[in-house]
Amino acid sequence: MSGKHEERPEKPSESDGTAHLFKALGKIIKVLRTNAGLSQAQLASITHCSEDLISAIERGVRTPQPDFLLLADAALGGTGVLTATVEDTEKAISQARTRHPDWFRSFAAAEASAVALHYYEVQAVPGLLQTEAYARAVMRHRRPVWDEETIEKWVADRLTRQSIFDKWPPPTISFVLEEAILRRPTGGPKVHREQLRRIMEIASRRTVHLQVMPLKWEEHPSLGGAFTLLTPPGRREVAYTESYGHPRLITAPEEVRVYTDRYGIIRAQALTPRESLELIEKMLGEL
Repeated sequence: MSGKHEERPEKPSESDGTAHLFKALGKIIKVLRTNAGLSQAQLASITHCSEDLISAIERGVRTPQPDFLLLADAALGGTGVLTATVEDTEKAISQARTRHPDWFRSFAAAEASAVALHYYEVQAVPGLLQTEAYARAVMRHRRPVWDEETIEKWVADRLTRQSIFDKWPPPTISFVLEEAILRRPTGGPKVHREQLRRIMEIASRRTVHLQVMPLKWEEHPSLGGAFTLLTPPGRREVAYTESYGHPRLITAPEEVRVYTDRYGIIRAQALTPRESLELIEKMLGEL
């Protein structure tokens, strides 16, 4: 993911005072920006985020992160007005995260009970498809580093999640993987070959649909990063994203629909499941 601020903000809650807080804060930011003679695009450039995010913050539909407030304060005159709101903003963000429903506080638990799961991944093989060696390689190269005990715990937890493939009746499961993921030899040649074989094995099951998005395609509907669509039993579909350790659960129907539409376009543009298997088999033959 890009790491820009648009990947991180929470949506203000409509069920308590935080929505009113951020709408008021958005209006203050707009007035300060206008008085400073800056356009939304100019403020976006200074604060290292997108123009769309500035617009959303000023309308009160996105929560400004503390680091954004500090940068914006300096850019809009350095009056200290926005800096003074940082502490309250941090508290509001924390409260918003703890308001997530119990069923989603553990993504693994939600994943295990879901009736439908759709994954789009851009940087690494999804956890459900990882071999033990691949998972260990990924975790050993993370920063800051983990000790061996922590790595082994997370590897075991990740492998346990894969029991979802043995459930019956099975949930609806699909994956779209960027081709670059399959070409990166994470863990070295041996681990890479083993991982490709594992993906082929899972993708060959009639309960799983796996597609590859080719590097050669010129058009792409989701350059913003990876996401997951998940449907819990008896509940509406939700979207989940995570950037640099900042998870975001998206439940608003309008926003979820954007991800659903995006995933549909991605699947239409990707190789078919059969073509995807043929490509992975060809990659194995080249190693």
